[in-house]
Amino acid sequence: MTFQIAARCVKTGRYGVAITTRPMGVGSRCPFIEPGVGLTVTMARTDPRLGPLGINLLKLGYSAQRVIDEIAASDPHIEMRQICVIDRDGNAVARTGARNTHWSGALVRPNLVAMGNNLFSERTVTAMGDTWDAGEQLELEDRLLAALGAGRDAGGQNGGQHSSALLSYGHQIFPYCDLRVDEHTEPVAELRRLYDRIRPLLPFYYGRPAAPDEYGREDDWLARQSGRK
Repeated sequence: MTFQIAARCVKTGRYGVAITTRPMGVGSRCPFIEPGVGLTVTMARTDPRLGPLGINLLKLGYSAQRVIDEIAASDPHIEMRQICVIDRDGNAVARTGARNTHWSGALVRPNLVAMGNNLFSERTVTAMGDTWDAGEQLELEDRLLAALGAGRDAGGQNGGQHSSALLSYGHQIFPYCDLRVDEHTEPVAELRRLYDRIRPLLPFYYGRPAAPDEYGREDDWLARQSGRK
């Protein structure tokens, strides 16, 4: 009982996933990203081993479709899963197993997959896609969160949501943004609150490892940014 939106930003090359579900700790089991390579999201009766398998196949140069095919061939329980892959060229593919219940499916476009299982209706997915389309001027993370919120507002999933996560990578081996809400009555709203607090510092934390003297302390860096506006 999960829904998510996964995307590759054409302008920056960043990959990101925003996701929410009823059980606790969705961010620890479902989204997997390798910078410059692609992403895999595994949902429904989740097998987290399939995420790294997908990433390893992408590293070998497999296309998104080939990765999905290989995962399906390797998993005897594939009809209980829901999986998507986006590769380095923005090719996007999703697979929803036949044993998923209620409305389950995906909206797939180049550089984008919005999908969910056991949803209130198809509108959860289409609302995410519509909001993504309307947010072209936004940063990747803002755009993903706006879309996830739209999916929630369109009905979300049966049983409601209790955990959520936002994960994105740029060119570094560490995340650009990695936020998780592991148990909350309104996890999508809480994820947005946390993101809004850390958003001004994301470029700081991403750039400082390579230039600690130049970036300095958080407060000083923020003051310099304000002075440039």
